[in-house]
Amino acid sequence: MNKENAAVDSILVQDFNGKQIDLLEKYHGKAILAIIYNNQCLGCTGRAIPLAYELQKENKEIQVVGIHTSFNNTETTEIDIKSIFTIDELPFPIYLDYGHAVYDQFDSAGTPQWVLITKEGILSRSIFGSQENAQNRLMYALEELV
Repeated sequence: MNKENAAVDSILVQDFNGKQIDLLEKYHGKAILAIIYNNQCLGCTGRAIPLAYELQKENKEIQVVGIHTSFNNTETTEIDIKSIFTIDELPFPIYLDYGHAVYDQFDSAGTPQWVLITKEGILSRSIFGSQENAQNRLMYALEELV
């Protein structure tokens, strides 16, 4: 389990082809804002994903990534992920967290869980929720980071 202000060794996810990817390695030298979410979470798809897209557009120095976590053994496909969007392409990279390992790694309170990691690989903040209070805490965290 990762704690705030501590180094994160890795964030292991899968791409849609089943290939394991370490997000810290892939986005080395760049701050990462990861949104851990699930397609069945209305707060995720209705508020958090659109907010993540806006944050990606506004903060070019931060890499926004989605991490779809699964709480059962159902396989999630690229088609499943894209089904929540009104366009055919993903607004930012989205990866898969089978068995909710990444969700557990950051001691998530639920979905969506926002995880902000500095370009040095330090966990800056982990924030649960999509309501206004969570959005405000996320904005402050991003301001501190940038």
